[in-house]
Amino acid sequence: MKTKTILSVHAHPDDESSKGAGIIAKYKKQYGARTVLVTATGGEEGDIVNKAMDRPEVRENLGSIRSAELARAIEVIGYDVAISLGYRDSGMAESEANANPNAFCNIDLDESSLKLAAIIRKERPSVILTYPEIQDRYPHPDHIRVYQVTMRAAELAADFTVEIEGLEAYDVPKIYYHIWTKGRIEALHAKFAEVGKASPFDDGWFVDAKQDYEATTKIDISDFISVKSDALRAHATQIDPESPFWFGLTDNEQAEAYPTEDLFLAKAPRGYEFGGFEDDLFAGLE
Repeated sequence: MKTKTILSVHAHPDDESSKGAGIIAKYKKQYGARTVLVTATGGEEGDIVNKAMDRPEVRENLGSIRSAELARAIEVIGYDVAISLGYRDSGMAESEANANPNAFCNIDLDESSLKLAAIIRKERPSVILTYPEIQDRYPHPDHIRVYQVTMRAAELAADFTVEIEGLEAYDVPKIYYHIWTKGRIEALHAKFAEVGKASPFDDGWFVDAKQDYEATTKIDISDFISVKSDALRAHATQIDPESPFWFGLTDNEQAEAYPTEDLFLAKAPRGYEFGGFEDDLFAGLE
């Protein structure tokens, strides 16, 4: 069987751990997939969430520290290749960092998309994992830009009239969005109640939102939730090890409550007979 490649596109160091870590670990171990991570920015504007790491020497060197944290997380997850697009963190909307002309969100769309398109042509992934178009629960400018750049890059990579470093045009068969379904939130919230712990999900989480895509694809990662947890802990500045949101439930409790990572199939191969649900990223691929 031909080795298939999964290419994940993320905004900042730590996003690769909070979204898709279990999927990558599973597909590498069980299917021998080649796995490629693209990170758009250095995460220089991230908050230091872990109070134990909120020290002057950390704040002054946050970019390099986050790079080292990313390297540790990559080792935990098992990515074969890690590539940085090299852009600056855009910060939150209307912040000073957001106005920086070098911020990722302010770079010409085709300029940044061509960089990713070159990677797509070189790596020729069967599957791309990226972010959804609508992100109203957490509208970070870099997350929004990742969606825009990924989709534009896929178009450019497939266009044989566009010359990119002498590379042959390539049409990615499948593209997925990472999503957090309302069902997931409800299941985790119920599990907190069942085990007698305070839930981190307040009423705002249960308000219907445009971002609440219905999952087309559910990947069982029950045997790989510990990979996600360990990868998150590698990001010591960004992830509080006492966070009830990430670690309030044990790995086993998380697996019992909601064993899947959910995706939305945004692009499928021509002729793919998709029945509205799948449980395998490689379904419909040769």
